[in-house]
Amino acid sequence: MPSAESVTIRPRKIRRVCWVLAPVVLACFVALAIALRGETGEGAGVFQPSDQIAMIGLGVLAATAVLLFTRPKVTADQHHIKIQNVIGGYDLPWQVVRAVRFERGNPWLTLELEDDDVVAVMAVQAADKEYAVAGARALRSLLAAAHLPGRS
Repeated sequence: MPSAESVTIRPRKIRRVCWVLAPVVLACFVALAIALRGETGEGAGVFQPSDQIAMIGLGVLAATAVLLFTRPKVTADQHHIKIQNVIGGYDLPWQVVRAVRFERGNPWLTLELEDDDVVAVMAVQAADKEYAVAGARALRSLLAAAHLPGRS
């Protein structure tokens, strides 16, 4: 029985950037909330504690939105490929995948399906260079193994 080879790929650079950027964004919103205390000058308006809390809440939402970009992941084995993008995902058997494409100039890998549809695989990003190339090669070898004659 052949070994059940499995591959899991997550982007590297964008995850590092997001894990640094999210706290910075939140800190900026908290600093802004603190700066909104009291009057803005010459009776132009007064910021209430609820305004400060709302500004911190907006900071939490913005930081969460930044962290969504750490979500992409692809897991594949000899039978199927599971893709999790920033929003949404796919779980596809290899039989519906025609090709694994990672063309020059594209920001991430794509799968060409048998029905001529194209699925983005945001977990394999061009910014990761050699790591992304290795991931694309691993996915191509799993696709080739799945399409071998005699496999069911």
